[in-house]
Amino acid sequence: MASKKESTFINMVLTLLIVTGIASATLGYVYELTKTPIEAAKLQKTLKAIANVTPAFDNNPSAEAYKLPVENDDSLVCYPAKKDGKLIGTAISTYTDAGFTERFFIMVGFAPDGSIINTAVLSHKETPGLGDKMDKNKSDWSNQVNGKNPANFELKVKKDGGDVDAITAATFTSRGFVDAIDRAYQAYMKGGKHE
Repeated sequence: MASKKESTFINMVLTLLIVTGIASATLGYVYELTKTPIEAAKLQKTLKAIANVTPAFDNNPSAEAYKLPVENDDSLVCYPAKKDGKLIGTAISTYTDAGFTERFFIMVGFAPDGSIINTAVLSHKETPGLGDKMDKNKSDWSNQVNGKNPANFELKVKKDGGDVDAITAATFTSRGFVDAIDRAYQAYMKGGKHE
């Protein structure tokens, strides 16, 4: 009877190994199959965000992208928008950890002089009906920074002594949003290519 238990245990282990091997191979195949379409969709989303935050351009900003260092050995990706070879704006993918929930990402467009052209939310998990009002699909709240130059426009909410009206009942999200813009502005002015 002991040999039957041993045989059953070995069979169970072999069956488990076979099932695990098949599942792993299938998962790997599906990953490889979907990797290219997912990357293409991400690129399209990025290009759309660049177009939303900069004037019309005739170059491929993603092909000319460069990185700017920020704190904690991190970096921001910059996408130069050019018209007839002349820089007309730079879209910067930036982030903040100062929101209400977790890190969120926005794209902000700067004119060569550092003034803000426009912003677009890339991803977030802020509270629906409150913090998500930073997204242009939900409200026009973020338009208040358009055309402003952070050199003479304080990128802080008014509650903290700045020039930005906070979203009602979403001060943390508002602080995070302007923190992300300020992070991009500081990096752009220190090491961006303005010409």
